[in-house]
Formats: sequence, structure tokens, C-alpha cells
Amino acid sequence: MGNSVKKLILASTSIYRKELLERLRIPFEILAPKVDETPLAGENSITLALRLAKAKAAAVAQDHPDAWVIGSDQVADLNGAAIGKPGNFERALAQLQLMRGATVTFHTALCLMHGDQASTLSIPTEVSFRTLSDDILENYLLTEEPYDCAGSAKSEGLGISLLEAIKSDDPTALIGLPLIALSGMLREAGFTIPSKK
Repeated sequence: MGNSVKKLILASTSIYRKELLERLRIPFEILAPKVDETPLAGENSITLALRLAKAKAAAVAQDHPDAWVIGSDQVADLNGAAIGKPGNFERALAQLQLMRGATVTFHTALCLMHGDQASTLSIPTEVSFRTLSDDILENYLLTEEPYDCAGSAKSEGLGISLLEAIKSDDPTALIGLPLIALSGMLREAGFTIPSKK
């Protein structure tokens, strides 16, 4: 089967994941998954990311059993504590202050679901933050307003200036969708990447 007869859905409201998936030049739809993202008691960051990625895919797949559905989630981990999306300036500043001079592991989980079959994996990305003054951190936040990003820094934008190093086998994982891993999963599912024009 070619890509033209396979239905692909991105179960996400993230503009970052949409933009990343567009790089593969495969037709896809976007549907918002209705998923409670509250961590379970005692749940570690990797388990949380994997559970949410699968839950997002399943929430959409149940109404579209013929489609291939992509779910993804990212959880930042600092010394065993999950760091989520800040939502506002005050919480973002507190996150950046906490991560100053530290290395944070961003776990980006991916799920490709078709019917009741699912493949899931998690890609870790180690991010080392520079030791910067509160003034610099505040300037960054007021300039880029990254309040919808786990960890409060957009590596694809000005946030890169806050970082000392990034270590990952899949560079787009940090932005929210690991395209190297996803390309492999989609090929295994029968998608042609890149496809003919």
C-alpha cells in the first residue's frame, strides 16, 4: 500500500509537532486527543511520557480504527522530579532558576497505533543549562515567552542561548517529535519516506 491510501493522524494540539511531522511530507490529519495528563502517584518521568503518548494515540484511534495514529509526549526530568509546561512567566522563571547549571533529561515518548496494535518508545535527550543571571533568564522569557514548553526553553529558538550542551540520538526529539525514530516506525508500517512527488 502506498501513502495515498493510508490514513495518518497526529494526535496532538502542538504546533511544534505539526511542523516537525510536515518535514516528512506525508499527508496527515490532526486531531486533539482528550487525555488527562495528571501524573499517577509514584510514576517516574519515562513511564509518564510513555503512558501519555499511548493514551493520546488511543484516544484518537478508538474513533479511527482504520488510521495510523501518532501520539507523543515529553516529560523533563531533573534529579527524578518531573518538570512540566510552566504556563506563565513566574513558573517559567522558577523552572529556569532550578535548572541553572544542571543537566536535565527530556524523555520524548512516541506511539504509533493502528487498531489495537501499538509500538512505543522513548528517546532521552540530555540538556545542560548554563549558569546565567536572573536578568538574562527574565530577558529570555519576556522575549520568547516559552510558557507552553516543558522546561521553559525553546532549543529551536532563542532558548538555545541558555544551553551549554545537548546530547541525543534523535535531534528533533527535544522539540517534541523524534523524526528519526518515527521515520523508521512509519516505514515498518508500509509508508514510503520520502515518497515520490
